[in-house]
Amino acid sequence: MKYLFFMGHPAHFHLFKNTILGLQRDGHDIKIVIKTKDVLEDLLVNQGFPYINIHSKERKDSKLAIGYTLLKRDIRLLVICLQERPDLMLGSATEISHVGALLKIPSVVFSEDDAAIIPQFSSLTYPFVSYILSPIVCDNGKWEYKSIKYRGYHELSYLHPANFTPCREVVEKYFSTKEPFVILRFAKLKAYHDSGIKGLDDRIAARLIELLNKRGRVFITSERKLPAQFEQYRIAINPLDIHHVLKFAYLYIGDSQTMATEAAVLGTPFIRFNDFVGRIGTLRELEDHYKLGFGISPKEPAKLFEKVEELLKMENLDDIFEERKRTMLNEKIDVSQFFLWFIQNYPESVDMIRENADAQFIVN
Repeated sequence: MKYLFFMGHPAHFHLFKNTILGLQRDGHDIKIVIKTKDVLEDLLVNQGFPYINIHSKERKDSKLAIGYTLLKRDIRLLVICLQERPDLMLGSATEISHVGALLKIPSVVFSEDDAAIIPQFSSLTYPFVSYILSPIVCDNGKWEYKSIKYRGYHELSYLHPANFTPCREVVEKYFSTKEPFVILRFAKLKAYHDSGIKGLDDRIAARLIELLNKRGRVFITSERKLPAQFEQYRIAINPLDIHHVLKFAYLYIGDSQTMATEAAVLGTPFIRFNDFVGRIGTLRELEDHYKLGFGISPKEPAKLFEKVEELLKMENLDDIFEERKRTMLNEKIDVSQFFLWFIQNYPESVDMIRENADAQFIVN
């Protein structure tokens, strides 16, 4: 079979990497189409995956720029599909739904955000896509009838113990792990669905660093420009190594949703601080059901500092969160294996899951 994957973000590389490797191993023809975003191309090159870049410049964040570049990518993807004629298109991208509907090529969009959180993406994509593959706690709104649900998270496609083994030696390339360390993450919060969303500001970050320095070292990874006073804490980490670093951190604090979920499935306590708190199904489950992290609204900064101090004083923190992680993993699947099975057995796999949701556990 010929499968086309569309990647528009470094997270998509991680999401699909193991599934693509499995499909290649089984002799399928894989085409990867991308648009430029952060370190996505570096990840593909390091992995040795050939790809076609249909938009080599990062777009501006205005609605006009979003619409114009989407149209250009639609046209470029259409040309590629007319040449390649894939049997199935997969990704977390609006483009595959448009081109798939036009050329009558089935498309599957992978999403773990509730439709209400990404209204522009869902309204532009879901009416045209064949199916939406998403975690069971994800609410796809009026498009639930197109949804195929599984017991897992995107991050378990690459951080499940079957696919990822944390290595302390990798972290030691950057700094000693003998002293506890905390990772602070500052996201841009400039995506269209981040409009009006607040997260960690410089004043709060300064207070956090003051508190955290009492416990160990503080390292910052940031998508946005940092004030001079924070530069001493910034650390540049190879994207292929970041999950090893995250696993051995004492604590993760940030306004990035993805890194919070990654911390959770690795058993690293997390605190996410942004206006999405309480609004995303997957993170609500990780926070409220599995107790792997804590969501705090920017309207309540005092609670943030209280929670940090509480965690810093907690005895056996690593053991407590490792046990909570094991509980979560026992109730979830190896997502990359499920993706592989679903794709190779498509379209029969759709009916199999709908008739018997527990079939996904048999796969694993």
